[in-house]
Amino acid sequence: MAAAPLLALHLLAPGGGASAQSITVVSWGGSYARSCQEAYHKAFTEETGIEVLLEDYNGGLAQIRAQVDAGAVHWDVVDMELPDARLACDEGLIELVDLADLPAGVNGESPEADYPAEYVNECGAGMTFYSTVFAYNSNFLTGPGPETVADFFDLEKFPGRRGMRRSPLVNLEFALMADGVPLDQVYRTLDTPEGQDRAFRKLDTIKDQVVWWEAGAQPPQLLADGEVIMSTAYNGRIFNAQVLENQPFVIVWDGQALDTGYLAIVAGTERYEEAMQFVKFANRPGSIANVSKYISYGPVRLSARALVDRHLETGTAMQPHMPTSPDNMKRALSLDWRWWSENRDDMYERFSAWLAR
Repeated sequence: MAAAPLLALHLLAPGGGASAQSITVVSWGGSYARSCQEAYHKAFTEETGIEVLLEDYNGGLAQIRAQVDAGAVHWDVVDMELPDARLACDEGLIELVDLADLPAGVNGESPEADYPAEYVNECGAGMTFYSTVFAYNSNFLTGPGPETVADFFDLEKFPGRRGMRRSPLVNLEFALMADGVPLDQVYRTLDTPEGQDRAFRKLDTIKDQVVWWEAGAQPPQLLADGEVIMSTAYNGRIFNAQVLENQPFVIVWDGQALDTGYLAIVAGTERYEEAMQFVKFANRPGSIANVSKYISYGPVRLSARALVDRHLETGTAMQPHMPTSPDNMKRALSLDWRWWSENRDDMYERFSAWLAR
């Protein structure tokens, strides 16, 4: 869900003026950030009078580390990928969150019981499931389109440039799946030097045809302009281009990498109480489900899933477009946040060196 260059957007408190209190929330920009604004930022301000100042970033921990290390924290809440949240947790960059302090489920379920077991942790409040998929523009392909992640790497069958995020995250997994590694062995393979070499060798086969992107808004634009014939992308960004802009994009769900977004409070913020108020409000099942009215990202909280209904602007039924819908999960890979928390720095260093060659 990566973002455009840093931008501050100000939500005004009731009455038209900025409130006396405010927090800075950092998110991924574009259609995702707008969805969160509509889903719960504005309602939070209306209920509490606390102004939400929204900034964009492209992920990672560098800016959070710099603020915490300098003792000059100006970000309060950050929307983070789970591997980054876990690493930030281990480094003391974010405040621990007691799940018992979060809102109950729709039917009064305890917060802990309202999460899938593998997503219960104290490093933030789990919000949405989203996926990295790949998509293509049907206007620029003749004949049958790609159907598998292996097709993404097949330059003979589908010649042309590809878009990929400038990150090892997901790209290494896609490379191994495309090279024939079964879903249940991807991380076992990636956990060995030989497996890592294998992933980079597969990436080598398309490297000179890759256009690298950093912000989540870029892949739909690359596809629309014909700069690439297919691109990895966040599923919600492609969905919005399909239904709001009538783009002839097709999502390939094979090998989708399922990830989760977490709201984390930056350690040392002077606005901790206000930040915690925001996290609790955002984590209400109704708040999380509201996001799906604007973009095809689904709730992590179990009780909120039944609240997913239709896209507000187009009336599109949203359940089939959720990354967790049964049809879309047939060949899904759940991102292993534990593996990435342990190996993130090494993989990013190797990926940067590989790019520079």
